Amino acid sequence: MGAKYTIGQQYETRGKHPDLCTVVDIHRTYNQAGELVKLRYISTHEFLGQTITDYDVVETTIARGI
Repeated sequence: MGAKYTIGQQYETRGKHPDLCTVVDIHRTYNQAGELVKLRYISTHEFLGQTITDYDVVETTIARGI
């Protein structure tokens, strides 16, 4: 279960006013046995001149936004 998307990938959020987000990091969580148990992407977007960071983005969100 590796990362499907790379850092720099851009996608749009869903909704009435979509935001253009960019993946800036990938967090992987491993259990005691060394198995990958969780993979999350960190993405940012601009809102009123501020950079907003989302630390819990799943692959499905990015896939729908591409």
